[in-house]
Amino acid sequence: MLQKPRSRGRSSAQAEKDKEWSPGRVTRVPSGGVAEEAPSTSRGPSGSQEALGSASQAARRAQAAPSAGPRTQKQLELKVAELVQFLLIKDQKKIPIKRTDIMKHVVGDYKDIFPDLLKLAAQRLQYVFGYKLVELEPKSNTYILINTLEPVEEDAEVRGDQGTPTTGLLMIVLGLIFMKGNTIKETEVWDFLRRLGVYPTKKHLIFGDPKKLITEDFVRQRYLEYRRIPHTDPVDYELQWGPRTNLETSKMKVLKFVAKVHNQDPKDWPAQYCEALADEENRARPAPEPSGQAPSS
Repeated sequence: MLQKPRSRGRSSAQAEKDKEWSPGRVTRVPSGGVAEEAPSTSRGPSGSQEALGSASQAARRAQAAPSAGPRTQKQLELKVAELVQFLLIKDQKKIPIKRTDIMKHVVGDYKDIFPDLLKLAAQRLQYVFGYKLVELEPKSNTYILINTLEPVEEDAEVRGDQGTPTTGLLMIVLGLIFMKGNTIKETEVWDFLRRLGVYPTKKHLIFGDPKKLITEDFVRQRYLEYRRIPHTDPVDYELQWGPRTNLETSKMKVLKFVAKVHNQDPKDWPAQYCEALADEENRARPAPEPSGQAPSS
């Protein structure tokens, strides 16, 4: 009777362990629920090294790939800001933007929430930049941006440059000032604008130098007042409405803009709504005659 060959160098228990942890083997679970092992495709020492290399590469890819689970608010805001920037850059050539390009260059591993990202990006384009994101044709999966900042009707009062995209940024800042009691710290403004992808120290595709635009250009145009807050360390500044804003728009119009951005009713802010109503009543009164003229008889 033939004898079984003896195992060389390793015990049967050790061989079983090697078999269990061999990186060249793939465990399958059939419909019956019992795990099976697919035979290794590796041959000899070189095959084991190749299998080890493949396993380590797969592990690195798994670590590099973002989780498909719930994202944090910061992750979503960053991804939306990235999508907005991409759409603005693509629109400069006035060529329809393909959904496949958006998915490839921006969305990546966020494909599972792409509709939500596109909706949030469209809202930001509308209310901050004055562009409407529309699909070129039904089910075409191509998009274009339409400039909605036409100087018509009641939205025209606050336009210093006849419908430039900077108008949206100005309205955001005016809304922040009004909602904060007619005065706001500059640091608070930037805390909010950073969430929209607008930074004081970074050049912006649409706004250029945002800090210069807000603290110099809008101030020079008299839309804003910019003052240093005394006895602050580090030094801080505050922003208020300028005289031109009070002439060209009203608290009620700005409150309606804020409500539109948040998809709410102006009455949802009772204190600001009452203040805006009082402002409307004051505006309805006859304006005083300019000084230096004799009163009419």
